[in-house]
Amino acid sequence: MGFFDKFKSQREIAKEELVEVPWHVLGSVDQLDEIVEQSKNKPVAIFKHSTRCGISRGVLKLFEKNYNLTDEQLKLYYLDLLQNRDISNEIAARFKVQHESPQMIVIKNGAVVHHDSHHSIEASHLERYI
Repeated sequence: MGFFDKFKSQREIAKEELVEVPWHVLGSVDQLDEIVEQSKNKPVAIFKHSTRCGISRGVLKLFEKNYNLTDEQLKLYYLDLLQNRDISNEIAARFKVQHESPQMIVIKNGAVVHHDSHHSIEASHLERYI
C-alpha cells in the first residue's frame, strides 16, 4: 500500500483488485452457430443472467470474483435475458436444456456437457472442461 492509497475509498481499492472476466456478449441467434463451431476447438460457456433478479446478480458477482480462466482456455459468453429472450428460447430448444435464470451452460464439441442454475453455478465447475 502506497502513501496515497490511504486517501482512496474502499470501493476504489476493490476496483483495482478486480480481475476482468473476459466476457463476450451473446446478442444474436446467429451467434449460436459460431458457438457450436468454437466449441470444437475449446469449451464455450454461456451465462444467462436476468438483470432484474437479485439472485442472478449475486450469483454473477460471486462467479466473477472466483473466475480465473483465460479467453484462450474457455470462451465465456454473457446473455442478458431481458433483452434477448428469443436467444434463450433458441438455446433451450437447440441444446435441450430447460431455461432457468441464472444459468450456466458449457458446450464442448457442439454438445452440452454441463449446466448449472441458481446457486449451483460456480466458476470452479468450468475448470474440469478445459
